[in-house]
Amino acid sequence: MSSKQPNHPSLLTVRNLNKSFGTFRALRDVDLDVKHGEFVCFLGPSGCGKTTLLRAIAGLDLQDGGTIHLGGRDVTRAPPSERDFGIVFQSYALFPNLTVAKNVGYGLVNRRMPSRDIAKRVAELLAMVGLPEQGDKFPIQLSGGQQQRVALARALATSPGLLLLDEPLSALDAKVRVRLRDEIRALQQRLGVTTIMVTHDQEEALAMADRIVVMNQGVIEQVGTPEEIYRRPETPFVADFVGHMTFLDAVVTGPNSVRVGALDLIVAEPSAAAIGTAVRLAMRPEEVRTRSITLDTPNRFEARIGELSFLGSFCRARLEPVGSSGTSIAADFSANAMRDLSITAGETLPVAFPPEALRVFQEVGR
Repeated sequence: MSSKQPNHPSLLTVRNLNKSFGTFRALRDVDLDVKHGEFVCFLGPSGCGKTTLLRAIAGLDLQDGGTIHLGGRDVTRAPPSERDFGIVFQSYALFPNLTVAKNVGYGLVNRRMPSRDIAKRVAELLAMVGLPEQGDKFPIQLSGGQQQRVALARALATSPGLLLLDEPLSALDAKVRVRLRDEIRALQQRLGVTTIMVTHDQEEALAMADRIVVMNQGVIEQVGTPEEIYRRPETPFVADFVGHMTFLDAVVTGPNSVRVGALDLIVAEPSAAAIGTAVRLAMRPEEVRTRSITLDTPNRFEARIGELSFLGSFCRARLEPVGSSGTSIAADFSANAMRDLSITAGETLPVAFPPEALRVFQEVGR
């Protein structure tokens, strides 16, 4: 598990957080730091603990053990009202009997702000989220995307130090979801508000986050930038959950070499495992090389093209290395490569695995 943390003061510090529901342990000794102005995504499958962690930070579900510091204050046992955050839920949670303007200004009314100041602030926020003319409407008169913009404006109304987003886009259709995620990210960058978003959508996390916290079974598997999570996964779970990954059973044959079936392959990162140790070799389908391959290219071999699946801008093929029966490798070919190389099922062509694209995991069978 990665434990790299920012080396300068954080807005949010979580230490040794634990939470159980009956006999089910939802969070297990979770440590996390979130920097000022950062956009962090909690990513993982259903039941991994990401929403539980968000709710503990908000004080909506108190943890069983551990500490939470927000803005330099110990808020471990503080009620939500004493924590400096705004929150947006998947279900919008708007008041159906209040107009858009009154929904947005609800928190300001509770703070007894003068009505003239509230009206000015609400107008600013509605303009900020692209709904300047919708203040007199009711939530039911708006589309799902518009309602989520209202919920976002309401969460930002009190200028919170921390913005929490609990799967805010999952109820929207695909096109609206992509458009709104871009708008949320642009707004977050413009305001500089520290933001934590829960999502199970890896594309969403990769597109929006400064850092991603990948969770599994109540623990943090890895924390890193989108590129670190995708290019250098630290565990088989992260490698398998984020993007598509081919896993192959292999045996260590040297510090920088493994054998897969009849293939002897070079890997860039030295393995600490002893020679003869069974490991798992992993690589992304898009990393398989098909161009500019010579007899001297590292990890070159002949492969038969099996099943081809058309996926729009690329085709995913099953490669079967010649002389290594039972080994199947996924490879993605661009539309250009399909055309230029005349790739068809059943033919054989030379391919290569770049050593730097191969990841070796010692956790066999996980």
